[in-house]
Order: sequence, then C-alpha cells, then structure tokens
Amino acid sequence: MNYLERLVERYPALDGMKDTIEEAFQIMKASYENGGKLLVCGNGGSASDSDHIVGELMKGFYKKRPLSEAEKEKFGGLSEHLQGALPAISLAGHPALSTAFLNDVNPEMIFAQQVYGYGLKGDVLIAMSTSGNSANVLNAVRVAKGKGMKVIGFTGHDGGALKALCDVCLIVPSSVTADIQEYHLPVYHTLCAMLEEHFFPTA
Repeated sequence: MNYLERLVERYPALDGMKDTIEEAFQIMKASYENGGKLLVCGNGGSASDSDHIVGELMKGFYKKRPLSEAEKEKFGGLSEHLQGALPAISLAGHPALSTAFLNDVNPEMIFAQQVYGYGLKGDVLIAMSTSGNSANVLNAVRVAKGKGMKVIGFTGHDGGALKALCDVCLIVPSSVTADIQEYHLPVYHTLCAMLEEHFFPTA
C-alpha cells in the first residue's frame, strides 16, 4: 500500500507536505538501517503523541511482525509473543526523572537531559511543538544537534523557532492548537506505516 498517497487522499490539506514527509521517512529509515533509534518529545497533547508514536514503532502496527526463524530459535516459546520492533523512546514517559530534574536543576532542560543521556550520533529526535517555540523542546533539539543526531520537527503556524533548527520540519496547515494536533496524528501514523512496510515487508 502507498501510505503517503492514502494520507493525502484522506487529508487533501496535507498534499503540499508529501515531499517533506518523504524526507522525514528517509531520515528515519537511514537511522534504523544503521542501528540507530528514535527519541520523541513534546508537551501536553504532544507528550501523548510522543507515547503514541513509540507504541506504533515498538510493536506491530498494520502488521503482526513475526520474528525470523533464527530469532525464534533464540527465544523458543517466547517468540510466539514477541514482535519485530523499531527502537523508540518517548522522553515524556519518565515522570520520576523529569520531575526530579525539573525540581533540582532546570525545568526547561528536562528533555535536553534525556537527549544527552540516550542520544547517539546517527539517532533521530522527533521534536513536537504546536507553536514551534516550546523552550524545553528547543533545548532538546539543540542538544540533539550537538550530539550529531538528525531532528524532525512537528509543528504548525509558521514553524516558530523550531523550523530553523530541524533537518526536516513538518509544518501542518493550521494555526489552531487542536487542529495542529489532529493533523499531526495522521502524519506520524503515515511515517510509522511506511517504516513498518520497509522493515517488515513480508510480515
């Protein structure tokens, strides 16, 4: 299935984003092919989106992703309950670490600290900010660039400060926060589906 074409058929307002979505896919594909992983961050509804993206990548999405025969031999009966995974971590999902860092160090660095700790050259950061100006997201992006990571932005409006910092910035056509978030969901679903199709073609 051509998931990108399916996206623009269902959401015609996103037709102008096809090229940038393809660019984002190529960045993520290259990272995974070279043993990299994905980090995702955002605030509020975008924090939920961060968790959502990880959920689609770390287990079957459209496909069941059964293990290879070689892996089945390694894990025996457990392999019946394991699925192929694309490594991804939501930086919004560690409340003890985040609240400790917020309280003890600097609330605007809660994502940046995790990027510093988890991120490696060749990894990818998805930075989500509906305004493009969330300080803690921007700081995470700056640390990611310093570590040699690629950055994909998800935003709206005019892209805000995030636009200039990203390798690819997916700016959906809206200035209303709720509408921006509604557009983000089918875009990242499309990226996850494209990645799954590439890495698990026979699943």
